[in-house]
Amino acid sequence: MFFIKIGKIWQKYYMVFLRGLGGTLWISAVTIVFGTVLGLLVALLRMVRVKPLNALATAYVELLRGTPVLLQLYFFWIGLPKFLPMLGMTDTQSVVCALIINSSAYISEIIRAGIGAVDAGQWEAARSVGLSEKNVFLRVILPQAVKNILPAMGNEFISTVKGTSLASTFFVPELITSYKTVQSATFLALQSLTIAGIIYFLLDLLLSWMLRKLERRLQESD
Repeated sequence: MFFIKIGKIWQKYYMVFLRGLGGTLWISAVTIVFGTVLGLLVALLRMVRVKPLNALATAYVELLRGTPVLLQLYFFWIGLPKFLPMLGMTDTQSVVCALIINSSAYISEIIRAGIGAVDAGQWEAARSVGLSEKNVFLRVILPQAVKNILPAMGNEFISTVKGTSLASTFFVPELITSYKTVQSATFLALQSLTIAGIIYFLLDLLLSWMLRKLERRLQESD
């Protein structure tokens, strides 16, 4: 009976779940792309020898890693429209900004660790052949760092996909919000939640498979 009800819910409301999945995917993609760009910038600031910049970047990371994600979402949801009313940001935009900021703190640490894992001799060897600091970093260090950080970044990306479920607290259109919509219409909470869980599980399996395939290709290129 339980699985029969799941089938009936899916048959009637599958488009609601698919729209929610679409919301989860676009929020995750935006968070990952902009979180990675911002995380790279923060990682570089943490590695520079300018103490004020280093201290600022360190405080940024520690603050975001030391407070709950949900608290940060509430802060941006309430704070951005109040402190920056001229931007006219919607609830969805405010929540996505919070997810980007939070993700950047964790990604910055992954990138910093990956860059630090590259042998210091690589810097010296690249400089000895006349490469500038910029070209040393972009052509020699960064490609090696990417291979070092790929497994950890993959885990962070998957965590980001699952973390977008917190956006449902603010009624941002995504998968858990879709579950709430279906549950309200059917009064079948457990069955609706099971469908959302299965979708998350299959999505994570697909992402894990893609990341393993990418890792193997990078290893083969070596």
